[in-house]
Amino acid sequence: MNSLAHVVTGTDTDIGKTVFAAALVGALGGHYWKPVQAGLDGDSDAERVAALSGLAPARVLPEAYRLNTPCSPHRAAELDGVTIDPARLTPPALRPLVIEGAGGALVPVRPDLLFADLFARWQLPVVVVARTGLGTINHSLLTIEALRKRGVPITGIAFVGEAVEDSEATIARLGQVRRLGRLPRLDTLDRTTLAAAFAANFDLDDFR
Repeated sequence: MNSLAHVVTGTDTDIGKTVFAAALVGALGGHYWKPVQAGLDGDSDAERVAALSGLAPARVLPEAYRLNTPCSPHRAAELDGVTIDPARLTPPALRPLVIEGAGGALVPVRPDLLFADLFARWQLPVVVVARTGLGTINHSLLTIEALRKRGVPITGIAFVGEAVEDSEATIARLGQVRRLGRLPRLDTLDRTTLAAAFAANFDLDDFR
């Protein structure tokens, strides 16, 4: 397992995956790469990570594909008349490196290729980001099972939201994954508050 590079995936969309990725890459002082950005209204995920992590601009790598519609990349590419070439989605050799997927692990990159399939090709350790709200046990265990079925190495699971001890412990126990920590929702979200929250709730050695 290459512990100097991590893939960040989620159990669903809009659960705090980008915020977690920003916290992790900022703490590592690494490089950030989102291979496919689907949806260009407002700030991109890369721009948000740049603002929240404090990384130098050169450490936020350009996306391989920037697609207009905020939907699954396979459909966004079709709407843009673009064919996504998996060869362009090979991770750079820069380290430390945090790669962020789009949506959940089983989101299609192409009609015949899921993000989980890409992760299996890369053989880089994956951090599963999960919310703590209702339904997270099912979503989290399904995500872990799908990754394991493909032989994807899993660093552990990181939660986002208010503490729900039983759900968090149950997922870690049944999924047989390391419980990395929980990032609380922050009333004021900026570079300083995010870095402090990550340092207070995670052990950086778990990612090295």
